[in-house]
Amino acid sequence: MAHVTLSVLDLVGMRPSETAGGAIARSVETAQHVERLGYKRFWLAEHHSIAGLACSATAVLIGHVAQATKTIRVGSGGVMLPNHAPLIVAEQFGTLASIYPDRIDLGLGRAPGSDAPTMRALRRDLRSTGEEFPELLQELRGYLGAPKAGQIVHAVPGENTNVPVTLLGSSGFSAQLAGQLGLPFAFAAHFAPDYLLPAIHLYRQNFHPSATLSEPYVMAGIPVIVANTDEAAQHLFTTPQQRFLALIRSQPVELKAPVDTMEGVWNAMEKEAVDARLREAIVGSSETVSRKLKEFLQKTGVQEIFAVTDTYEQSDRLRSYELLAQAAGSLS
Repeated sequence: MAHVTLSVLDLVGMRPSETAGGAIARSVETAQHVERLGYKRFWLAEHHSIAGLACSATAVLIGHVAQATKTIRVGSGGVMLPNHAPLIVAEQFGTLASIYPDRIDLGLGRAPGSDAPTMRALRRDLRSTGEEFPELLQELRGYLGAPKAGQIVHAVPGENTNVPVTLLGSSGFSAQLAGQLGLPFAFAAHFAPDYLLPAIHLYRQNFHPSATLSEPYVMAGIPVIVANTDEAAQHLFTTPQQRFLALIRSQPVELKAPVDTMEGVWNAMEKEAVDARLREAIVGSSETVSRKLKEFLQKTGVQEIFAVTDTYEQSDRLRSYELLAQAAGSLS
């Protein structure tokens, strides 16, 4: 039978006119809830200058969530490495790993996570194409590992913590690099599903065993909403549909209350664009989600799923994660 490890990816979504504190408090409550349900990880994304997402200070949020939980692994999904000096990332995550031993993960991406003006505000080189990512990654991993003879700069804390690193991506670049380095790979199918299967194939094709992994380990982020009935789940699904519609329209991407129908909310071109972003979403009752989950696992062979569950009401989100755990358990 199929088996999958369940984890959560959180973007700390805000409701209209809500303070960031309210959204962060819901994220903490969610992490505590899924910890009790046996989820393996709770990861937080990095986005900057996007109204409606309170996940810009990723390392700070990780520490806050880790302090409020006991056993679940907490990490980044991910830190956009070109936005930061590798030494700063090593120091931040080395500090987190020192406070919360064996519970901190470092997921790394190479996208900016925002637009050009924000990139400038982050002091990034606007000519950057992401091609320097392998060098930045090597430097960062060097700071987190054992010191080398003649090394002048050290991450304190950070050195010898060997914080587990996962590469994130929505294309073949990070997939190939993760394979070559023998690192876990996580694909962002929750917003860019088009290259899912080719990227997984590329990762496995290029995989070389390492001190980290003896065989490939694939994760995938996908939108998931589970409710008592298919109709109820589809109703709740209009919230992430509205979020992506707002993103397309360059509007605030807050969590909006579900609507009875999206007709009249979007036009045909917008519907097509949103549907393309959410193509891999698994939405429905426990029975429907169990079937769709099994189909997804058979199609991709991933070992771990990061569920992205955006609902307006917190109670619906917590219930969805509970029903998802039951659905995944029925597969084993």
